[in-house]
Amino acid sequence: MIFVRLSRGGRLVWGVLVLVVLALALGVLWPSLVKAQPAPAAAGSAMQYVYLLGTDTLATERVTLTNTAALGVLQYRNQPRVEWSHAMSNGRLGALTLKVFAPGAAEGATAVQEFVFTPQGDSVIVAITQGGGSRQEVARSRAGALPVMGRSVLHTALLAAQARRLELTSAPLFMTSGGQTMDATFAFRGDTSTTTLAGLTIQAIWANGVPVEILVPAQNLRAVRVASSAPTLPSTAEVISYAAPANAPYTSEDVTIPTPHGFTLAGTLTRPRGVSGRVPVVVTISGSGPQDRDSRIATVRGYAPFRDFADTLGRRGIAVLRYDDRGVGASGGKGALRDTATSADFAADVASVVAYLRTRPDVDSTRIALMGHSEGGLIAPLAAAADARVRAVVLLAGPAYNGRRILEYQNGLGIAAAPGLSDRQRDSLRATVPAALDSLARSNRWMGYFMATDPLATARRLRQPVLIVQGNTDMQVTPEQADTLASAMRAAGNRQVTLRRFPGVNHLLLNDPSGAPQGYGTLPDTRVRRDVLGTVADWLVQTLKR
Repeated sequence: MIFVRLSRGGRLVWGVLVLVVLALALGVLWPSLVKAQPAPAAAGSAMQYVYLLGTDTLATERVTLTNTAALGVLQYRNQPRVEWSHAMSNGRLGALTLKVFAPGAAEGATAVQEFVFTPQGDSVIVAITQGGGSRQEVARSRAGALPVMGRSVLHTALLAAQARRLELTSAPLFMTSGGQTMDATFAFRGDTSTTTLAGLTIQAIWANGVPVEILVPAQNLRAVRVASSAPTLPSTAEVISYAAPANAPYTSEDVTIPTPHGFTLAGTLTRPRGVSGRVPVVVTISGSGPQDRDSRIATVRGYAPFRDFADTLGRRGIAVLRYDDRGVGASGGKGALRDTATSADFAADVASVVAYLRTRPDVDSTRIALMGHSEGGLIAPLAAAADARVRAVVLLAGPAYNGRRILEYQNGLGIAAAPGLSDRQRDSLRATVPAALDSLARSNRWMGYFMATDPLATARRLRQPVLIVQGNTDMQVTPEQADTLASAMRAAGNRQVTLRRFPGVNHLLLNDPSGAPQGYGTLPDTRVRRDVLGTVADWLVQTLKR
């Protein structure tokens, strides 16, 4: 998907400015909460919270305040545990430390990644430790900006408490998961504090000096304080079956795919039953962010688009190979091999998948198609342009603009939508965007590649039949980009380009009249819309016929 991405953990880009919309909530830390409000608990005791998405328990968080630090343990369901520590001295915040632990790691285990953010004048010094090595980077910021811990709504509420004590209506924040500095605004009424960032509103309800409930209405998210220990959530991924459904007219096979980089990719090959000889096959390519072979999203329950496509195509006589991204699930390539990878590196992984398929006696090597969603719509053309033997390409909500243009547009949308700002404040925010993007491009290899790469340059090199699928309510890859892609390919001489646009379909290819990413988690139907599935299947059956 195209969302904000860090270490390929975010997604090709709903925009640096509105990162929090897709991370579920703004995460911010606070100066001396103990002095700002009546003590919420005895020093050193923990406050427990449960995050609810609708009626589902999404995460738990334990927060402990001492005289020298604020400490937290944040555990989202089926995701790595994150422990954070924000040092305090004389009521002032010092360094913010974030530690990420492998799924299932026990208490006291060694972190797989550690980040230390230290404000220094108009910059933030970032110390990074992973894979046995360390490095240091300097990010531009603004004097007085606080580092922000992402995904924790508790931080939002506690920062609002400090803002109230200091009589602040706004404060600069350094987004640790985006490298950008922006202003949050605050408002207070009775026992409720409201924090707004890039149009996202977070409300905290207070009692006896502590937040007892935090609401993110746009995302149907609540964080509720519980009196006893919060329920234990698994950090290891839930067991997901990739097997074919009972009585399906196709089989499924777990496969292992070698790569020239010393690691293997793991995937599932579905193949039509009762078909003798070699069959055509489609390779699915995920969007940005760590994706399993179904391209699931933790915050959209039941969403598994590549499983939907595999099922539809399997019933139409076409095999599908879907695989875990490098460093994800059962695939190798973890650590630096993933963290430093660009779209070009992921295209090399696609080439390995195609090479593997060509070794199989049950696959027709002349009828292999690539299908990419979002960033996958950038990766698929890279792989197909380098391999003329690829038979066809399907682009699902693929970008036509370079990443910098997309980010500038999305930042502009966020700034325009943010309530409570004057025209002068909006202009001030807009003025920070170019330098923030420059900093991102320098500090993150994936982001640098994404910002500089022109998808049209690759698209013009394609000579295979291409199907472009676009939802008209897509707010991440704007609909006109599909027309731009088609026009560029046709102008370059490709006469086999088909464009299909779907009213009321969002970036996830779901039925959604709004298309706003913050509403994804509340959509009633999380299966790829039937007319999209049917159109793609019809085109592939026609294109891959002998």
